[in-house]
Amino acid sequence: MNIVSILGSPHGMKGNTSQLLQPFVRAAKAAGATVTEFSLADLSIAPCRGCEACHRTGECPIRDDYRTVRDSLLAADGVVLASPNYMFSVTAQLKALLDRLSGPLHCQMLQNRYGAAVVTSGGGSAEVEQYLLRFLRAMGCWTVGSVSAEARELFEGQSFEQKVNAASSLGNELVQAIRGKRSYPQQTSERSEFFGRMKALILMRREDWTHEYDYWMSQNRL
Repeated sequence: MNIVSILGSPHGMKGNTSQLLQPFVRAAKAAGATVTEFSLADLSIAPCRGCEACHRTGECPIRDDYRTVRDSLLAADGVVLASPNYMFSVTAQLKALLDRLSGPLHCQMLQNRYGAAVVTSGGGSAEVEQYLLRFLRAMGCWTVGSVSAEARELFEGQSFEQKVNAASSLGNELVQAIRGKRSYPQQTSERSEFFGRMKALILMRREDWTHEYDYWMSQNRL
């Protein structure tokens, strides 16, 4: 079982978000998973140019670290996305990656995998948690939940311990969901609706987006 952890903080492993992500990762490993970790602060991932080459050919023409992260994601059983709240959203580093995943999203390449989110903030994280979980479901994942902490909670002994325990529980929960091949009926409608939107889009653009059309055909989805 392989889980991919993606840390979007520009502070990398020294930041608050890493403090909350690491108990998650340790618990997932303790439960039997292999965890492949990426810190985007250490990688080069440029913004999407909107050229649509990925839809036509399956490959992005930008030469950076995107392909390495993408290939690991596509081979994973589970994904955890971690970001601090920057202006009511994820960091620029993580948003660049998510935008570049447009092709795999169109093709629903994480269908029936599992995902979770880790978020920190100066005061309020709900919007970012919801965004990350929605993105994972749009990729085709079942989402097992999220954990969050305000910065002050990471510097107070009792609250820090509570947040560490919550992150550890979520890491274990992700592994158990994968192992048990769980489904989440409350997510079925949203995932099915988005799948239908992508199917309609691929059919509409089949003359232009030949790679994605061929992929859907190869999966017997059309």
